[in-house]
Amino acid sequence: MKLRSRRSVIGTFAVAGAAVTLGACGTTTDGGGDSQGERGADAGPFKIATVPKVEGISWFQAMANGVDQFNADNDDVDAWQIGPDTEDAAKQVQIIEDLIAQGVDAIVVVPNDPQALIPSLTKARDGGIIVISHEAPALAGTDAVDYDVEAFDNVVFGEKMFEKLAEGMEGSGQFVGMVGSLTSETHMAWYNAGVAYLEANHPDITAVTEQPYEDNNDNAAARSNALEILSAYPDLKGFVNGSVSAGASMATVLKEKNNKDVTMSSLSLPSVAGPYLEEGWMYSAQTWDPAAVGYASNVVALMMLKGESIEGGIDLQQEGYDAVTVEDQLIVGDAIMMLEKGQFPDGDYPF
Repeated sequence: MKLRSRRSVIGTFAVAGAAVTLGACGTTTDGGGDSQGERGADAGPFKIATVPKVEGISWFQAMANGVDQFNADNDDVDAWQIGPDTEDAAKQVQIIEDLIAQGVDAIVVVPNDPQALIPSLTKARDGGIIVISHEAPALAGTDAVDYDVEAFDNVVFGEKMFEKLAEGMEGSGQFVGMVGSLTSETHMAWYNAGVAYLEANHPDITAVTEQPYEDNNDNAAARSNALEILSAYPDLKGFVNGSVSAGASMATVLKEKNNKDVTMSSLSLPSVAGPYLEEGWMYSAQTWDPAAVGYASNVVALMMLKGESIEGGIDLQQEGYDAVTVEDQLIVGDAIMMLEKGQFPDGDYPF
């Protein structure tokens, strides 16, 4: 099967306007995309580009693997991932504008700041390009996207994260949080849902800051924050995070300081969290498979391009997305994965 190199795609942006591209054939939220037959036999494969928050970190490399697998599995698509080198909404906008100019058929995007991307995403759809978002449920039902795909209910995910935090803290003490950014819709949804859960169920657990720290999904920033937090709050009993960088960095710093007094409940990947869970530097972690949601989101885009119906119960060909719910252009799977000590005794991590 074919497999398109993301490096070759990136190279196309270096020569703007070097080739005349096919016209887009997407549709709006009525779900009635043009079929491949209506495009004509010589129209070529559907071009679907996935734009992550940032390239170069393990989370979105895993998503790229899912996009590459989708591309390999479907002969009628040309699918690839391309994202900014830093977590920057303005850089995402530029990439989206370039994709619009290229005439892609569909864009799958994980916004750094969903509101900042609305004008460009709306422009894409006005031009006939299918737009599918992930980690941006507030965009569902707006003119900016055809559908938003979520791995789970974000409130449930946040409550589970803080439930494990409270369990490890034995119901009392101070905690601090860290997210990728305060404009990250899902990170803040998890954090706010978790804080509400603590207020209702564990009033003796309190946050030491009004808002969580930000790390911009950057390992260096996350480490700097971790060192600052442990210095500023020597009696800290809990740490909760919405970025993989934050969890790995805090666990590393705790290990360096031989500090097992802080309960950490973390967003992470099995390959990142596994060793820290086994050694006791991380109490609990949870995730969803970035490769699976990258694949599933591309399936939705392809279904729309083929004019297929998007409705509750459809199978998006990935575990946790085999019977999704669909309501007001919001597609929700059941793909929460809890990570615990002893889960991977042989170090055989799925991702």
